[in-house]
Amino acid sequence: MNVALDPIVSEFSTQQEADAHDQWFRARVEAALRRADDPETPRFSTDEVMRRMDAVIHAAEAGHAQGSVA
Repeated sequence: MNVALDPIVSEFSTQQEADAHDQWFRARVEAALRRADDPETPRFSTDEVMRRMDAVIHAAEAGHAQGSVA
């Protein structure tokens, strides 16, 4: 049955949409947990992650600054 949901209570229009999203989300979490438990999954220190994120942020800021000059 495709029951309509109240938009104040749910971001989904119907229970069917909510159930489909829940199924998709659970599958994504299960896959992520399997990857996390896999010894072949690369591991990075917090310092390495922060270094990489700083580089991404600086590149985005530089691209934004170049785009706003036009």
